[in-house]
Amino acid sequence: MDSFAAVHVSTARSLDDLHRVFMIRAIVFMAEQECPFDEEYDGNDLACLHLIARIDGEPVGTLRLRWFAGFGKIERVCILPRARGHRLDRILLAHALEIAARKGYRLMIGQIQARLWPLWSRVLHCHLQEDRAKFSFSDFEYLEIHIPVPRHPDALSPTSDPYVLIRPEGDWDRRGILEASTDRTVADKPGRAA
Repeated sequence: MDSFAAVHVSTARSLDDLHRVFMIRAIVFMAEQECPFDEEYDGNDLACLHLIARIDGEPVGTLRLRWFAGFGKIERVCILPRARGHRLDRILLAHALEIAARKGYRLMIGQIQARLWPLWSRVLHCHLQEDRAKFSFSDFEYLEIHIPVPRHPDALSPTSDPYVLIRPEGDWDRRGILEASTDRTVADKPGRAA
């Protein structure tokens, strides 16, 4: 892969997309790192936003975003072995931070495997939370990092256009299906006569 243009990142929007996410995570976390099933699929997957990176249409990387009052959390970042070394981590994280900024967040946190701190510190402008103790789960030691998020010039707010606020998550700049419904005439609407 020679350019960032070969990578396409999208939000998981279907059951098929979730299968892609789970497949990537099973290969990386369960097969490579021997994480038990119940620890990998921890009950948060249906309450978050997943991103999928593809090369030539094939899913090769993913990450998960969860949202809290005042901050977001980047989780489950993983890339298939055959796609590593092509800066997919940077591309996925750039998309994640763009979404966070657009949502108005100014801080993201991450809980990263301690052994990966050198990588994260090169890939991303982040700060190790040295006042927080290391902790462990699923047989790995973890550290916490803070990732400052720049203010987005077009951040969403309660006064944003109502149609923008009902568009699919992460796809706020494209007219959505509910906006298209306003193009129907009364006669076109199911069960209604003109």
